[in-house]
Amino acid sequence: MGKDIKELSLKDIIKRFAPYYKDYKLEFILSILGMVMTSVSTGLSAWLIEPVLNKIFVEKNEALLYSLPFAIILIYAAKSGGAYMQKYFTVFIGQDIVRRFRQTLVGNLINLDMKFFNEFRTGELISRTINDIDRIRNIVSNMIPEFITSALTILALLVVVIYQSPKLAVFALIVMPVAVYPLSILAKKMKKISKSAQEKTSDITSVLSEIFTNIEIVKANNAEFKETKRFIKENNNFFKLNLKSVKISELVTPIMETLGSIGIAVVIIVGGKEVISDDMTMGSFFSFLTALFLLYKPIKTISSLHNKMQDAIAASERTFELTDKLSSIVGGDKEFPNIVNSINFQDVWLKYDSDFVLKGINFTVKKGEMLAFVGSSGGGKTSIVNLFMRFFDVSSGNILINNTDLYEYSLKSVRENIGLVSQRVYIFNDTIANNVAYSGEFNKEKVIKALKMANAYEFVMDLEDGIYTKLNEFGTNLSGGQRQRIAIARMLYKNPQIIILDEATSALDNTSESTITEVIDNLRKDKIVIVVAHRLSTIKNATNIAVINDGKVVGFGSDEELSQSSKIYQKLKGSLDN
Repeated sequence: MGKDIKELSLKDIIKRFAPYYKDYKLEFILSILGMVMTSVSTGLSAWLIEPVLNKIFVEKNEALLYSLPFAIILIYAAKSGGAYMQKYFTVFIGQDIVRRFRQTLVGNLINLDMKFFNEFRTGELISRTINDIDRIRNIVSNMIPEFITSALTILALLVVVIYQSPKLAVFALIVMPVAVYPLSILAKKMKKISKSAQEKTSDITSVLSEIFTNIEIVKANNAEFKETKRFIKENNNFFKLNLKSVKISELVTPIMETLGSIGIAVVIIVGGKEVISDDMTMGSFFSFLTALFLLYKPIKTISSLHNKMQDAIAASERTFELTDKLSSIVGGDKEFPNIVNSINFQDVWLKYDSDFVLKGINFTVKKGEMLAFVGSSGGGKTSIVNLFMRFFDVSSGNILINNTDLYEYSLKSVRENIGLVSQRVYIFNDTIANNVAYSGEFNKEKVIKALKMANAYEFVMDLEDGIYTKLNEFGTNLSGGQRQRIAIARMLYKNPQIIILDEATSALDNTSESTITEVIDNLRKDKIVIVVAHRLSTIKNATNIAVINDGKVVGFGSDEELSQSSKIYQKLKGSLDN
């Protein structure tokens, strides 16, 4: 999935978050103030070594003996206070920006079309939304502030180093440009490994998502060992990539320390000669040496951060790929009609990837009618339903609502007026009431009415908390038939103009199905009802039946007409009877 991801730089990422920054002016001021306090205090702590050694220990100045220690306390208090301010406010800014950015990402993902969700694994989307964005948070909350603080600290300490001895500064700092080349090579490797590690995290999340979602099938087929083995393979690959990442990132410290030790060794030799020949005081030399020792830490931090940022940059590339995606399903600007008199499919073709699944579909259904689709599995019945809901767009042809193209209506108004109960029942980890009222604002009377119409009220009221009973994920604390009736109640609560039942009564017993069929039959005088049928009882009241075979309508008419004219229907009817 990620092969076409756009390469980004740190500058691109900062620019991307720029619109958020204006909302944190006060926090930025306080955080920068904390950085300046920390950096200046670090420089002053190194500079103070000179008067402490020269004035107190060499010149034996008793007055300074009692004042300079207090200055040290104040400097370190300012340094600690500044560090706290910088950390707190930068973390606040980073966490809040990432919170808002994650909301933007999820909002964009939810509005993408079904084709996108068919192409991306659920586990991968979860991983990108949680793990990748958490890596970006490290840039905003930790890395950039740490980079700025380290840069300011380097500047403050450089002032001390150069002030004490420009000559020694040249010898000490010569190692910095020498270190750039190996560190830049490590950074490139780090980014490549980070990208692979993040993809592997997505793989692990996807495997776990599949296992836990399909746990019933796993257990039914004694596939626990097989799935554990599959997870172990992905987990081992992830471990190896992480180990490789540590191997490279941890090379920064030995490289910097080795080169730094060479610089310090040269400084001790050259500086020692200067002190021996009285060209430099002992206090100045130790002040210089202290600043130099302190200087290598922020330099090492910046070098290490440069490598760590590659991980966050790789995560940003993967995340921005998702935030930049646009849905290919676009609605019009018209509102759906208040009364739907007719639906007309005109020579409709639909292609998934390279194969056509619908090939010139034509039919008309009018208000007050029920149209049933029958046909063998894979014939294209559910694909027709997908077009009604605008989950996919036609490849060619027209779908007309009251002689106006469906695509001229806004997506929101289309889906508000079409009620779908699909063959897969969706239950949320929430109360029965909220599951039923999912399409709009909660209304207790409407919930109870919908449950009664769906023949579900009786079993719901037998539960301990009635309509406020909390359902498990996927509704596992209900039977299959009970879940299906909750799904039908959800559709009825919506009170749509067009009702689509895609094998929606498959898990119901004959009594419940008969009740639902009667309810739908009573509703249809003001609505249009479309049924994808699997039982003969479902289609007996249909105005017309469309026989779908290999993406085409190969028969259309009443049960009586098709029983005489269509061999495919006769064969299907035999299987439906069974």
